[in-house]
Amino acid sequence: MSENRSAIELSDTPVATPPLNIVLYEPEIAANTGAIGRTCVGLGAKLWLVQPLGFQISNAKLKRAGLDYWPHLNWQMVNDWEDCVRHLEQTYQKSREGLNFYYFTKTAKRDYDAVSFQLGDILVFGAESRGLPPRMLNDAQRAVRIPIRDKIRSLNLSVSVAIAAFEARRQLRF
Repeated sequence: MSENRSAIELSDTPVATPPLNIVLYEPEIAANTGAIGRTCVGLGAKLWLVQPLGFQISNAKLKRAGLDYWPHLNWQMVNDWEDCVRHLEQTYQKSREGLNFYYFTKTAKRDYDAVSFQLGDILVFGAESRGLPPRMLNDAQRAVRIPIRDKIRSLNLSVSVAIAAFEARRQLRF
């Protein structure tokens, strides 16, 4: 992990318990991740990157999309989903059951704006080409969607994250 992270200047003052967590499960496109990192800086949210990634952290597209905001980004790369959950449990000193995960998928029945977000919530987004794995979507109460017309397959990942994260911020006023 450290050799990947050294490619981008990092924040030396991460927030111990961020107001919101954005998890990208196996993201594939550097520019999307960079734009999402920029959104996280604007919100004070923590960005979690679940490996494998479809790009190198030093990728020029990632740096260009994140501009010079990377030093201000609170982020962490984890080996896999279970590693991510373990770190979140430690961060909030809660069991998996005590954490609020919301899994974003176009197949969910519940709209994202019907959720009453809480501080420390975890918004999970899947890879651009395939979304989240079915095993993560078993809890229908935690699966949410951003409603869109059927004229398109999906929204851009960075747009989806911004929509959801700013709704959480609107509700919580953090």
